Amino acid sequence: MGNLVSSDRSGLQRMFYDRPAATWLEALPLGNGRIGAMCFGGIGRDRIGLNDETLWSGGPETARLLSTPLGATGADAVQAVRDALRAGDIRRAHELARGFHSGYSQAYLPLGDLLLEVRIDGATPEAGEVTRYRRELDLDAALATAEYELGGVVVRQEVFVSAPDGVLVHRMTASEPVLALTCRLTSPLQSRPHAVQDGLGLLLQAPADVAPPHRDVPEPIRYSDGADRGMAAAIALRTTTDGEVGARDSELTVEGATEIALILSTATGYDGPFSAPTRTAEECWFAADQTVLAALDREYDELLADHQTDHRRLFRRASLELAGSAEQYGQPTDVRVARARDVEDPALAALIFNYGRYLMVASSRPGGLPTNLQGIWNDILRPPWSSNFTVNINTEMNYWPAETTNLSECHEPLLRYIGHLAQAGRRTARERYGCGGWTAHHNADAWCWTLPVEGDPRWSNWPMAGAWLVRHLWDHYEFTGDAQFLGEAWPALRGAAEFCLDWLVEMPDGSLGTAPSTSPENDYIAGDGQPASVTESSTMDLALISDLFHRVEQAAELLDVVDPIVGELATARKRLPEPSIGAQGQLQEWAADLPEEDPHHRHQSHLIGVHPGDAITPDGTPSLAAAAVRTLDLRGDEATGWSLAWKICLRSRLRDAAGAHRLVRAFLTPADDTGTSYVGSGAGVYPNLFCAHPPFQIDGNFGATAGIAEMLLQSHTGEVELLPALPAAWTRGRVTGLRARGGVVVDISWTPRGVEAVLTADRDQERVVRHGDERVPVRLTAGIGHRVSSN
Repeated sequence: MGNLVSSDRSGLQRMFYDRPAATWLEALPLGNGRIGAMCFGGIGRDRIGLNDETLWSGGPETARLLSTPLGATGADAVQAVRDALRAGDIRRAHELARGFHSGYSQAYLPLGDLLLEVRIDGATPEAGEVTRYRRELDLDAALATAEYELGGVVVRQEVFVSAPDGVLVHRMTASEPVLALTCRLTSPLQSRPHAVQDGLGLLLQAPADVAPPHRDVPEPIRYSDGADRGMAAAIALRTTTDGEVGARDSELTVEGATEIALILSTATGYDGPFSAPTRTAEECWFAADQTVLAALDREYDELLADHQTDHRRLFRRASLELAGSAEQYGQPTDVRVARARDVEDPALAALIFNYGRYLMVASSRPGGLPTNLQGIWNDILRPPWSSNFTVNINTEMNYWPAETTNLSECHEPLLRYIGHLAQAGRRTARERYGCGGWTAHHNADAWCWTLPVEGDPRWSNWPMAGAWLVRHLWDHYEFTGDAQFLGEAWPALRGAAEFCLDWLVEMPDGSLGTAPSTSPENDYIAGDGQPASVTESSTMDLALISDLFHRVEQAAELLDVVDPIVGELATARKRLPEPSIGAQGQLQEWAADLPEEDPHHRHQSHLIGVHPGDAITPDGTPSLAAAAVRTLDLRGDEATGWSLAWKICLRSRLRDAAGAHRLVRAFLTPADDTGTSYVGSGAGVYPNLFCAHPPFQIDGNFGATAGIAEMLLQSHTGEVELLPALPAAWTRGRVTGLRARGGVVVDISWTPRGVEAVLTADRDQERVVRHGDERVPVRLTAGIGHRVSSN
């Protein structure tokens, strides 16, 4: 492989820094799917930010209190909006559409902080006094470390969060018995200490309601002792050390040690989306402490070994190596990011790919909740957009790399959550619109909020979340071939299709369309010269519905289901119009060729048929593919971080290697904004490689990983296509463990001399392998690698 550097010694699997984190966006993330931690690696004073994925404001009762609609609802109300649209009265349609709105979803909350004061030989060290400082996140080991030397004493910190043992482990060692530590637990929630011998406890109470920061309400953070009381939570911490331990209600001290290990766990009152969280804080603490005590019975090396075995079982399935210079590998990660705008650094692209897979393993494990806007990491009580599940693109994007990069198990939280959302969304479909089946809108939370939130119709009036989300159910089946799973997913698939069938309306030309309709978060310029969003038959609506109906028809055939709805879907699908091409050669966003209020808008909703859909392809629909390219050209590259990631995926599907590469480089530039911004000037990545919307949103990390995977392997057309959008600058590389539909794992290596791939299927099958214009039919035998070469 030429000058490729082994991944265990390069900047491909490790992030490192030569100073402690000064801000949260410089801290390094750890997680076991449930417990999230942000490690600052401080010298004298240190902080570990703590999260629990189940800690949300509110509960089912809060959701009920916020669910009152602002106006008329039901089938008659829908018809009134349709009548206004048909009469050309856009402004009345907008006002009537607002009547469907209600309240808002709840917020994902910070749990607290573990604060540490370190003393060496009785004194608190300062940054200027230490030498050889290095802070690192080893993605392969899922281990954050910080090490430095002071007066001949070497101090090392190691932190990991174990999935097998359910604990955070923090160990400090010193080369001499001069290490002292003072620990405290704090939280922005209502809290009180809990006395523990040789440890600490913190009992917490979450608010009954937290309004999004963009909502101006009299009491944005509200606590309650009533039926809508928020959930309780707790943190338990204990220590084992060769030093002397002292503990008070709110402080733990250790003196004269060479080794100090802190074991911490968390628990909340969350008991699913439809149950009131009734566990007390004391009960939560007892559950967390039992987990801690079990871990304390084990040696540190055992805990670390089991943690790494579990993590590597997932993480090592796939990896990417791209050739880079030794000088680049030797630079701290933040320095590499700072130079990325001007210096080509292929290995940094490999690092962001591997980092995205690391973040998925750390934040999404079977049995848990899906990753939210910030994964599982948040330190703000009113986080941007409530750090909720934003399901008009962002939650879906979080899981785009799950199947393609061989982390199918990590997809499970979303797949299971869709079933819960489908259950909650039946009432929304019936009461809001008089429709059967189920629906959800652009915001959701741990309590399965499915209603359109109070706000502007351009984001609130979008009942297509169900249609998009169930595509994940189909994707999981396509990659795994798990027929039992498909059978279990059938009710959610069918229910989403039933809603869409009821939602469709006959248009004047005899086709079927949607009304009211919006294209998420974008406006067009109406006849009165002012922005408007409500219209008929957005391109995204029809693309989602057509794809959904097709998948349900396929599922019914595979499952041998006899259901009258299947025939109705097939008939309706034939009446759905194809996307239209506008006067500028672009794919139209709406049924009419309407001028966009923001021609460079961050959403590319009308291109969903390119990615993550597969209805538009360069070979199958060349004119539509060309229109999609034109759309991207008109939109421009500048965008928010997650939008850049979507554009990488789109350019890759359109086989535009240069465009995809340009966007990867744009994504890897340093973010210069931490405020809430909808323009692309502050986008990029922060020093810890978290994606900037801005502010931080993790969807861009996952989307970029998925986009790079699409550059290297595609299978949505049925062929297994190698390197469909490989940039010229990535001259040498190796990717292992990518997954094609049909249960095929693909390893690819390339140099200027040629390409070699090994395909390993989990069942016997015949496939066509494509590289450029060369196609090779292959017969794959389950479990046996098949080698393919190409010049």
